[in-house]
Amino acid sequence: MPERGIRFRRAAFADLAAIVDLLADDDIGATREVPGTPLDGRYLSAFEAIDKDPNQLLAVVEREADIVGCLQLTFLPGLSRTGMWRGQIESVRTAKSVRGEGLGRKMFEWAIAQCRDRGCGLVQLTTDKGRPDAMRFYEALGFEASHEGMKLKL
Repeated sequence: MPERGIRFRRAAFADLAAIVDLLADDDIGATREVPGTPLDGRYLSAFEAIDKDPNQLLAVVEREADIVGCLQLTFLPGLSRTGMWRGQIESVRTAKSVRGEGLGRKMFEWAIAQCRDRGCGLVQLTTDKGRPDAMRFYEALGFEASHEGMKLKL
């Protein structure tokens, strides 16, 4: 049962500016996001693609009328592990005003439940090595650093 006053829901187009603001509101996000009005057209295109894809769930967390968190779930089909589906959690942010109140844990509990409901057998995420606090948080939730992730910027 969600905490009183907290509501999880699929993001709407009207939420996009608030989501971008959350993504930009940390040291790493500030270097790679472009908040402001009007929104950069790349965000609009990305939102449209995410919203149309049944294997994507961009979610926001509201407390009263304010968006205080966001995350993106991607449901990935795979052939390995006997055709197991995976849930990928990305772009998790909480507003500075609510950090330290346990909202992040509630967001992960909700996201993991969404993955279970979709039949996923595994939930995975990546975290920037420049976020050691996030790594400790994920480990406290039961995530294990079982693989080494790699990226190639294009």
